[in-house]
Amino acid sequence: MGVVVQGGGRRIGHFAGRRLFRDMATHPTGFFGLLIVVVLLAIAISAPLLAPYDDATQDIARRLEGPSSNHPLGTDDLGRDLLSRIIIGSRVALGVAIPAVLGALLVGLVLGMVGGYLGGRVDYVLLVLIDTMLSFPAVILALALLAVLGPSLRNVMLVIVVSFVPAYARVARALVLAEKGKPYVEAERSLGARDWRIATIHIMPNILAPLLILVAMDIPSAIAVEAGLSFLGLGVQPPTPSWGVILADGFERVRDTPWPVLWTGLALMTTTLGFTLLGEMLRDIVDPRVSEWRRWQRP
Repeated sequence: MGVVVQGGGRRIGHFAGRRLFRDMATHPTGFFGLLIVVVLLAIAISAPLLAPYDDATQDIARRLEGPSSNHPLGTDDLGRDLLSRIIIGSRVALGVAIPAVLGALLVGLVLGMVGGYLGGRVDYVLLVLIDTMLSFPAVILALALLAVLGPSLRNVMLVIVVSFVPAYARVARALVLAEKGKPYVEAERSLGARDWRIATIHIMPNILAPLLILVAMDIPSAIAVEAGLSFLGLGVQPPTPSWGVILADGFERVRDTPWPVLWTGLALMTTTLGFTLLGEMLRDIVDPRVSEWRRWQRP
């Protein structure tokens, strides 16, 4: 049961917002990561407007050029503008990684909640299934699936979902097991609340925060998986300007010009840094014990 305070919702929400910004202000590196993520999302959303050239336009006469006023990051082996291809590639990277990780979160959350809440044989079967999937190295699993399904953007997203689901299911299951024995759950059950209502209305909101932190941490991993598969020719296919495709083309002619590898590697590194710093900040805010431990570790 809860106490309803008339007219206090806006005040509570305002206080929570102020507290969130105050906590973020104490994490300058995390705020920097948030800034990187916001800029990357803005670039991906407005990529066609920001790209100075069409990413597929070829200018053979100016192939393998270095940075210049016309092409700030240089050109590739077909004379295509690297800045335009990397900008459009950000849309491919985030457009694959974010939906795939959110899909893995959704499936893992459902499996973890079903197994953790119901327990018994259902939990045992799901746990065996999860452990079986986790026993396969993610790279081997991805290669095996793509060998069966074939290389495509949709199949890369499916591979990422399948590879990431077991981790989310395990974490969700552990969180549900910790929550379902708490007094508020027993109180709801004693009042006659149905299991589905207890699980979805009361338990699920209390376990989402740690899972969303994992989402922030896993997005750069998903981007790296997509880039790696595309680099091997098993993911996004040319001429789509995936960062992995640009890297693969660049490594073939790295002795002639290092710019495709350098700029694309920098884009991948910046993206990974931004999401990692953001995830660490969210983890510190959600779990104060981590921040307290770090404070005591400082000299």
